[in-house]
Amino acid sequence: MHDVLIVGAGPAGLIAADGLSSSGLKVTVVDRMPSPARKFLMAGRGGLNLTHSEEQSVLLTRYRETEPFLTPFVNKFTPENLRQWCLDLGQETFAGSSGRIFPRAMKASPLLRALLSRLAERGVTLQTRLTWTGFGETDTLIFEDPEGTEVELKARASLLALGGASWPKLGSDGSWVSNLHRQGVAVNALRPANCGFEIAWSDLLKDRFAGTPLKPLTVTFGTECARGEAVLSERGLEGGAVYALSPLIRREIELSGNARLLLDLRPDISIEKLTSRLSANRGKQSISTFLRKAGGLSPVQISLLREAGPLPETPQALAERIKQTPLTTTAPYPIDRAISSAGGIALTEIDDQLMLKKLPGVFVAGEML
Repeated sequence: MHDVLIVGAGPAGLIAADGLSSSGLKVTVVDRMPSPARKFLMAGRGGLNLTHSEEQSVLLTRYRETEPFLTPFVNKFTPENLRQWCLDLGQETFAGSSGRIFPRAMKASPLLRALLSRLAERGVTLQTRLTWTGFGETDTLIFEDPEGTEVELKARASLLALGGASWPKLGSDGSWVSNLHRQGVAVNALRPANCGFEIAWSDLLKDRFAGTPLKPLTVTFGTECARGEAVLSERGLEGGAVYALSPLIRREIELSGNARLLLDLRPDISIEKLTSRLSANRGKQSISTFLRKAGGLSPVQISLLREAGPLPETPQALAERIKQTPLTTTAPYPIDRAISSAGGIALTEIDDQLMLKKLPGVFVAGEML
């Protein structure tokens, strides 16, 4: 019998295996994919934002309604603890200009290789191509191999870390939900989070600018705003500045059917200075040339202004449009295109040690929550 059986070889499962094996426990990690941490590796292609360097009290507010639940856990394993953990694996980190923390290598593979090497040295077993199908008798979990053969694994304790339902081709497909439902465990519907939002662009905008980045950019929704960058895609708008507000935007769409965003296309210049520049004599220049030269706008930004309707005629109104370009979205991207999932196991189903109350000895972690 194993001491601990971990189901899911993503970051949550592998970090748990690291901590447990350091205590001398016999740990086995099981995953349905041929190799571990596939989504982690995909995320690392963009630089691998590990955490943030802002004050802990501010960081905790980013968790919104789950802040009270998560605070004890984040306080036990702080961003500084995470950076030290990376350093212990030989992977130095640094804080970018935005305050976000990245590995010096700016990719996930060196960190993953170092972690897998340490797990192997401690005797952690990794079994792949096994799909979790449910619970058996006491202390037993049931799996299925690629040939459809049932496999039983017993452990003194088990940890489920199967992720959500975003990017299912990389491993997390949400199929675990039915296994827990059969045990009477309440699971809130999995929904897209940290996602882009669909916008009904004109054909002209899509044909000319799909895939074009927008930066610097400030996105405002209601009373909250996020600065960063976004990408205009064929189906809508995505990127860090949008992801930061995605829980609020998604909730508004669920309540009202749509959400109105405001884009500041020139966040580094005041509306007064912009108005002054746009008050210059246009002469024989086309409006597009004038906006490019006097307003400092790129072709994609100028096209976004036109998406909101006919361009205002006065410098003041035109500056206001540039500083608050309205966009309406009616849906988030599908969950298979989201960075992560919302929803998951209801927090009322677990105790303060992340154990399922209805299944003693079974713990849960990561995006399943």
